[in-house]
Amino acid sequence: MITDIFSSFDEQNLNFISFFLPIWTIGLIFIFFINFLYWWLPTRGLLFLGLFIGFIFQEVLRSFGKNLRGFSVLVPSLFFLLLMVNFLGLVPYVFGLTGHLVFTFSLGIPIWFSLLLSGLFFNSSVFFASFLPAGAPSILNPFLVVVETLSIMVRPVTLSVRLAANMGAGHIVIGLIGTYLSSGFFVYSLLALLVLLLVQISYFLFEFWVSLIQGYIFSLLVSLYADEHAH
Repeated sequence: MITDIFSSFDEQNLNFISFFLPIWTIGLIFIFFINFLYWWLPTRGLLFLGLFIGFIFQEVLRSFGKNLRGFSVLVPSLFFLLLMVNFLGLVPYVFGLTGHLVFTFSLGIPIWFSLLLSGLFFNSSVFFASFLPAGAPSILNPFLVVVETLSIMVRPVTLSVRLAANMGAGHIVIGLIGTYLSSGFFVYSLLALLVLLLVQISYFLFEFWVSLIQGYIFSLLVSLYADEHAH
């Protein structure tokens, strides 16, 4: 039971994942699943995940990121990481990492800054020219440069906050419904308990798809940011 609405942001709040042994165990499980790729025939689970990863790979091929070395591998791997972490956050007594800004900023800022530095060192003249839209009136040039600079600087914030806000809000709602459901066994009627249970199951399934969609949106935005890379 959470004591208040913000207790879900505390990773030490009766979370099973706060112990060291489960963290290492989950990490080794991921390595174990990755080794399945060396089988002659892949499992059905890997074939199912391959559909999503192949879809993300096709999105990268449609962007300029296909010309960046290793970018076509980075984005599908990032999507797979977010997918697994989002699904792990739905497990009871497991802290949802993507609902915390520390984790999302640690992903968003390095990727955004790497694309920025790559464009700067690849072609600095084109990089600085991208701060001023072509065909703009001369009197608006200083203002447009400031606006474009702010829009680029705010990208990692929007990228990270969007993921953390959506996942964190879902965890809070699931926790609150679970709190009322657990206490309702001693207070509410049978009909009210069935309604709460139906709401909990429905919202949990909804949050499952939110986890999938948020991983896709994060990966898609990273691919779109690569389109503005200096050619």
